[in-house]
Amino acid sequence: MKSIVRLKKVPANNPMTTHIIKLIVILFTVRIVLCVNQRPNIILILADDLRPTIGKYGDQLAFTPNLDRLIERSCYFTKAYSQQALCAPSRNSMLTSRRPDTLHLYDFYSYWRTFAGNFTTLPQYFKENGYYTYSVGKIFHPGVSSNFTDDYPFSWSEPTFHPSTERYMNQPVCPDGSGTLRTNLICPVKKFSQPEGTLPDIESKVEAKNFLAAFKNRSQPFFLAVGFHKPHIPFRIPDKYFKLYPQTKFGNSTNWRQYGVPDVAWNPYTDIRKRHDVKQLDIPFPYGPIPSAFGMSIKQAYYASVSYIDNLFGNLLSAVDLNNTIVVFASDHGWSLGEHGEWAKYSNFEVALRVPLVVYAPGITPRRIDNIVELVDLFPTLVDLVNLPPIAKCKRFSKKKLCTEGNSLLPLLKGLSARWPDQAFSQYPRPGPIPRKNSDKPRLPKIRIMGYTVRKTDFRYTIWMRFYPRNFSSDWSQIFGEELYDHRFDSAENENLVDRREFKRIRLELRSLLKKQFSFGASLGRPQRKKLSWREALLYEAYRPQILQPSYP
Repeated sequence: MKSIVRLKKVPANNPMTTHIIKLIVILFTVRIVLCVNQRPNIILILADDLRPTIGKYGDQLAFTPNLDRLIERSCYFTKAYSQQALCAPSRNSMLTSRRPDTLHLYDFYSYWRTFAGNFTTLPQYFKENGYYTYSVGKIFHPGVSSNFTDDYPFSWSEPTFHPSTERYMNQPVCPDGSGTLRTNLICPVKKFSQPEGTLPDIESKVEAKNFLAAFKNRSQPFFLAVGFHKPHIPFRIPDKYFKLYPQTKFGNSTNWRQYGVPDVAWNPYTDIRKRHDVKQLDIPFPYGPIPSAFGMSIKQAYYASVSYIDNLFGNLLSAVDLNNTIVVFASDHGWSLGEHGEWAKYSNFEVALRVPLVVYAPGITPRRIDNIVELVDLFPTLVDLVNLPPIAKCKRFSKKKLCTEGNSLLPLLKGLSARWPDQAFSQYPRPGPIPRKNSDKPRLPKIRIMGYTVRKTDFRYTIWMRFYPRNFSSDWSQIFGEELYDHRFDSAENENLVDRREFKRIRLELRSLLKKQFSFGASLGRPQRKKLSWREALLYEAYRPQILQPSYP
């Protein structure tokens, strides 16, 4: 007969039971702390309006020794793309890993948590997983689109830092030849002569270094985001950087509209037209052109601004312990320097969407990566790099708080021969089919056309169609223009091949791909305020100024 062993029940208030439970809790807590402390720090550095004007990216005019040195030790992506060539939509898309059509943000005037969905951000996820998060300078676009707080306290462990001298960006602080202060586009200055004796990006660099010094001996890992304003206009930087680039380096400025491109694809660069020195040129609206000599001055100022940022970047990096820190350098979008006769972002052209993306990670072998990637890929990539719980892919029209519409770049960083889609999707809105004064930055209620574009290995295809802002739907039966560029022979996108019979098959294939990606139905309905939990609502109300809700026609 089998013997039966009966276990004696131990009372819950037994001292031995209590000690065992305490020991288990202590061991579990220690394990969590050790895991957190072993994770590397992260520094995300963003430039504003920076195309890949960098020496190691092949630009022989650019003087960027500090970025070049980091690139030699890093993985750098030669074909990385923004999801929209405008600051707020691009930054919110990158930091939430959701596309502009998901966030319903194509301008500056809505906050995704209340307008589209209470989506988790990249710094928020790291904060929720034991990181101390801090933002310096321009990371989120300031204002309504980040709740006037840069999404604090959701994304950041403490209030964000903005340079006090930011407020002079659009003020008359640029001396002309007579010493009169103007609101110029091109603005070489002496630092000590400027208000408060400094400039915004210098202030941000100093603050970031102060943070690094304060955190030097702390065991908690940190996520530090630093946003530099340049080379965003105006080109107000120390005059010494202009001396690196004599105008003769640039020759005659490319400044013409290419044949066969629909008017809707074009932008009239209204922001630079508002500057005092540009106004004096009396440039015809909307197509210009800008005088060739002034175009060379713009190029000189842009390149000088890039070298200025490179110097600040190098100074900041000198304070970073690269043995336990991941460093990411990127931009929110590019900028046209006369290509297609344009001098701005605000388009679906390659020069407006392509950005530098550099990832330095201890233990990752440096390499050049030519696969096509997107800024929405950055969130899941950093999560995987530090071995946090992975993020699931979003299902179509998903309103989940945490998911990604991108792909982790970790397989590419590790050099694995994984299958990769090699495609990037972007978009840009227009108020109508021909350029007008609000074509560059139409507010949501005024958007009537959406341009969707896809970049594949050999081609870029763009289609402009009717868009309805009331329910964020597109009508594929109302087309206002198409573009097709063959990057094997025309990397500058100067010849639109959309009407060439020999390219009909590839045009239809890419159009089908775009329709699959962006075919949103009217069933999405009118935008509604999204419901927050009671805890989130308390935080939101405590830190929000009045939110401006878009009105609809």
